[in-house]
Amino acid sequence: MTSFHQKSVLVLGGSRGIGAAIVRRFAADGARVTFTYASSPAAAAQLASETGTTSVATDSADRDALIARVRESGPLDVLVVNAGFALHGDALDINPDDVDRLLQVNVHAPYHAAVEAARQMPDGGRIIVIGSVNGDRMPMPGMAAYAVSKSAMQGLARGLARDFGPRGITVNVVQPGPIDTDANPADGPMKDVMHGFMAIRRHGRPEEVAGMVAWLAGPEASFVTGAMHTIDGGAGA
Repeated sequence: MTSFHQKSVLVLGGSRGIGAAIVRRFAADGARVTFTYASSPAAAAQLASETGTTSVATDSADRDALIARVRESGPLDVLVVNAGFALHGDALDINPDDVDRLLQVNVHAPYHAAVEAARQMPDGGRIIVIGSVNGDRMPMPGMAAYAVSKSAMQGLARGLARDFGPRGITVNVVQPGPIDTDANPADGPMKDVMHGFMAIRRHGRPEEVAGMVAWLAGPEASFVTGAMHTIDGGAGA
């Protein structure tokens, strides 16, 4: 029996990449896991079948649908917000509608999901948001909107940690650097540039991020809140 036996976990954005690794980790550790997906139904169905978890279609950009999903999940022991949206391009040229969607998914959704989860969450619950090392440092042009959204998660964690601290609910941000996923493959065209910033010159593995998330969700991290936890191979060092 693990520390997550029969714990209720909701992962927002869990069908692929880091999210899928987090789903697998909690499922392997005995949790009852539900995860959302927006655009990968086949991957979601395969992951749910493989892990014995539950997948539900939910667009994190739809505030009301997102809040309803969190509410209908019942009292959660752990909420992990992994759903994210990225943009790259000259700030003078990017479509403003795309910027608004990025902010809806990367900023509005984590805030509303965390607040809604806290309404039913038992004392000692865990809220973990997947941010980015780019919340601390943006070493290249073309990603200003993304950096804004990930920096915002730092304020979210610090503020909600104060709000929910009296109930022992912790709020933390995990800030990955380059991680080997479909969106940022280890053999992609930018690998040499990214590795040039890093002390450990490789992409991280999704399982490594999932391990940090599991620690923050576990009993050893009960005194850790309002903090950023960077896992980036030294990219921001």
